[in-house]
Amino acid sequence: MKKTQYLHVRETIPLIAPRLLKEKLPITEEAATTVIASREKLIGTLDGTEDRLVVMVGPCSIHQIESAFEYAERLKKLSDDVADRLFIIMRVYFEKPRTTVGWKGLINDPHLDDTFDIGTGLELARKLLLDINNLGLAAATELLEPVTPQYIADLITLTAIGARTTESPTHRQMASGLSMPVGYKNGTDGELQIAMDAMVAARSPHSFLGIDPDGNTCIVNTTGNPYGHLILRGGRSGSNFDAASVDAAIERLDSRGLSPRLMVDCSHANSNKDYRKQSIAWNAAVAQRAAGNRNIMGLMIESNLKPGSQDLSDPSNLEYGVSITDACIDWDETEKLIREAHAALS
Repeated sequence: MKKTQYLHVRETIPLIAPRLLKEKLPITEEAATTVIASREKLIGTLDGTEDRLVVMVGPCSIHQIESAFEYAERLKKLSDDVADRLFIIMRVYFEKPRTTVGWKGLINDPHLDDTFDIGTGLELARKLLLDINNLGLAAATELLEPVTPQYIADLITLTAIGARTTESPTHRQMASGLSMPVGYKNGTDGELQIAMDAMVAARSPHSFLGIDPDGNTCIVNTTGNPYGHLILRGGRSGSNFDAASVDAAIERLDSRGLSPRLMVDCSHANSNKDYRKQSIAWNAAVAQRAAGNRNIMGLMIESNLKPGSQDLSDPSNLEYGVSITDACIDWDETEKLIREAHAALS
């Protein structure tokens, strides 16, 4: 009989079950304390009981474990210095959405060579998250599908849903069952509607197909996640970090009965995809916050040890601490911006 299925599938490779990976790399008491306390702080910024400005900062994507941990150690020290006014969360992104094709992130391709050793990628990602949380530093990531969270979500303080996936029913359903607050980016055209719709959808209960801790296909029944917020990242229509755009977004959120507290992404279209212009959006948002706009609850910026980006043509010849996806500002500028924001918010 002729085949009618798997016509374009080369092979399927079994993965370790989430429960087994967590037994191999169990969450520590230190990491659990970090996650629980950090989520409580973040929820406080969303309900207005916590006044510190959230700063989600770190590499566009993680591709070198050593440089990522060095960054985390530096960020932890800086975080302690500014903790009275700023709540710093490290951006630890392992999955990269692609408009067409390209490297899909550490989990999908940890060896950077198209071997797609996802089992190793999941283990590396979990180990790095454990190490970061053991430092006492909170971690944030973007989740691209509903399987990966089973392996790493217990170590995440904040999740972002990207501009390309905020409209996806799969991601809205996934978000409804996540245990941490979720930020929803406006669409790539700059429109806010899909993000607001996602916030409404994700706070409602859902039932959908997923996997359980043993890796078995199951029906996932969720309660809904009440802790959602809008992320302004600009779009084809232009940037949206200015005061008029922020005020308009707050008004639209209020009109839908949604939390008016939002985060400004200083990269992507808000920097016109030029990493050197992230500081413009950063300084504008900090100024609005300093002037009294407490609805700006957070800022996001792409930063690495060294500035710019590099091509992934030869994995053996990569420069240490330089992004292989979106270009980033360097550590010195990062520290300068954070310390200036701390001073401005006195």
